[in-house]
Formats: sequence, C-alpha cells, structure tokens
Amino acid sequence: MTKPYDFLIVGAGYAGSVCAERLAAAGRRVLLIDRRPHIGGNAYDCLNAQGVLIHPYGPHIFHTNARRVFDYLGGFTRWRFYEHRVLAKVGRQFLPIPINRVTINRLYGLELDEAGVAAHLERVREPKNEIRTSLDVVLNSVGGDLCDKFFSGYTKKQWGLDLSELAAGVAARIPTRTNDDDRYFTDRFQFMPEQGYARMFETMLAHPNIEVRLGTDFAELRRDIPASKVIYTGPIDFYFDYRFGKLPYRSLEFQHEHRPEDAYQPVGTINYPNEEDYTRITEFKKLTGQVCAGTAIVREFPRAEGDPYYPVPRPENELLFKRYQTLADQEEEVHFVGRLAQYRYYNMDQVVAASLALTDKILGRQVAQR
Repeated sequence: MTKPYDFLIVGAGYAGSVCAERLAAAGRRVLLIDRRPHIGGNAYDCLNAQGVLIHPYGPHIFHTNARRVFDYLGGFTRWRFYEHRVLAKVGRQFLPIPINRVTINRLYGLELDEAGVAAHLERVREPKNEIRTSLDVVLNSVGGDLCDKFFSGYTKKQWGLDLSELAAGVAARIPTRTNDDDRYFTDRFQFMPEQGYARMFETMLAHPNIEVRLGTDFAELRRDIPASKVIYTGPIDFYFDYRFGKLPYRSLEFQHEHRPEDAYQPVGTINYPNEEDYTRITEFKKLTGQVCAGTAIVREFPRAEGDPYYPVPRPENELLFKRYQTLADQEEEVHFVGRLAQYRYYNMDQVVAASLALTDKILGRQVAQR
C-alpha cells in the first residue's frame, strides 16, 4: 500500500525540524512527531507567568562560524546581535571565564600585560607529552591552581566525573586568552533570534508538506510506520531497545525564578565552580534583550537521571555507541541525526549542519561549504 508520507521524522528539535523543512521544500510529504507538547526541542522558549521570555530547558545561545548555517536559519528569523559573557565565582570574586588577562590580574593581584600573562601561564602550566583526558588539557594550558579554582569542581558537578575521567575534547571547548577579550564565544556569527526560538521553529515548519503531531511517542507509530523512510533524532540506544545496554547521558534539573528587580546580575551567566550545588545562573533578559518589568533567572543542577541532555564523552562510551552505530548503518530506510542519535556533544549549529548534510545526501545534492 502507498504510504501517506514520504518521511516520518521523530523529534521536533533542531535536527528534526531542519530535516522536515528541507525535505518539504523539495516536495516530500513529512510527518514530524514529538512526545513533548511543543516544537523546538530543548531550544524551545516561552513567556513565563509574568511575561518574561525564558528558556525552560536552560539557556540556548546561538553562535557559529558556518555561513551556511547562519544564512539558513536567517531565512526563518530576524537576528539580534548578542555576545555572551560569563563570570565565574571564585572565593568572593567574580572573574571572567574563559580565563583572560583580567582574570589573572584580579585573581593574583598582578598588573601584567599580554606578554606578562603569556609568560605567567607558561611558568605555571604543567606540560603533557600526550593529551588524553580533560585534566591533561587543563594542566597543560593553565596548571594546577587555576585548574582547581575554575575547572575541577565545575566538572565534578556537571559530569559527575573528575577531569581525568573525561575525554580531552570537553575541556578543549574552553580557550585561555592573554588579552582582555571577555566574550565566551569568538565565532563570526553571534546572534539570538529576535522573536525567540519558538517563533523561528514555527516559521520553519509552516509548510503545507509538513504535518506536526505533538504529544506523540514514536512507540505509537513504530509497528505501522506511515512513511516510506524514517529520520530518527532520539537516543540511539532507545531505538534499538537497549540491546547492548544503556548509553550514559547527563541530565539537568532547572530551578526557574522570577525576580522583581529589572536586573539580577551583571552578565548573562555566572558560573559557580566550587561551593554551590548548582553550576550556573543565567538571566534571560541579558540574552534576549527583552525590555519589561522584572527579570527571570534559572539555576542549573546536573543530575545522573532524567531526560538525556549530554552524551558523556568517555572512550568506553564511544565504544558502546559504535556498536549501536553498526546496527544503525544496517537500517536501510532509517537515518540517524542529532546530538542523541549520533551520541555527540553538538552545539546547536553543529546539529543544523549535520541535518543539512543529511538532507543534501538524501536529495542527492552537492553543496559548497562556507
């Protein structure tokens, strides 16, 4: 029998929504489902009870060096320029992170110029001939004292693991600077969707070839899939009924709070690497630029159980994932894409890029990368 849809896409976050839009624009009929009552996945945003735009699943700050990704999403939103800045609470001080010249001078009561900071870091670093873990990365870059003050405690809270137990790529995401640049990201394109992520996703999915069904679990359609092909963006181990055991994921608990003051903190995010139970506090108005009475913040508490947010990057987990990937490669009519399906610690732009690459492949297109 003829299937009513060409593609069933599981998950209405970035991966699923980008694939749905690209395939629909190419004339394919798409059914997009999500078990949650909204589109946008973890990037979904909405107004709280007091009218402040918040991110229920924690702050999402868009940044990319990929012109294609930026231009593609720009077809569904106007952008608001925003450069994210973060402070870390160390003792009684709030210091720029990533570590820069200001961080070093304030922390140690110094007055170093750029060359002086570079020389200081060279003196305190602990050179490693082989970089295997995140601990190797940090010690090789900034030495033991800065590691203890900024990285060790934060990592233990965030991942439930020591730096020595995490792959090197986790710590490598945070650079060290000798100048006064206090931007958290240095990408070419740093913007927020002017009317929010949810509006951007609504525009992306407003195509007559796309049907969206929310509050719908994949299990409800799995026995009789109403499409010729499937694009799956959920946890890959779930798809295969945990045949080889569960892949480890890290979850988060969010404590949202509305505040009567117009501003709560000086920057968008403050990290708490040491004493507190939470890892960071983010103030949403700093990110969105919204002008309204009151403000809204969120505290993040990493958890071992709950919805999967972060694949845990360790060699043994990668080996387990490879076993599932072998099964996925044998599924001729199913494509796997996204942070959970590919078990990758992707940023938003990397998910978009992977999804664009997948649809290019499906549609037989060769696209020049910029």
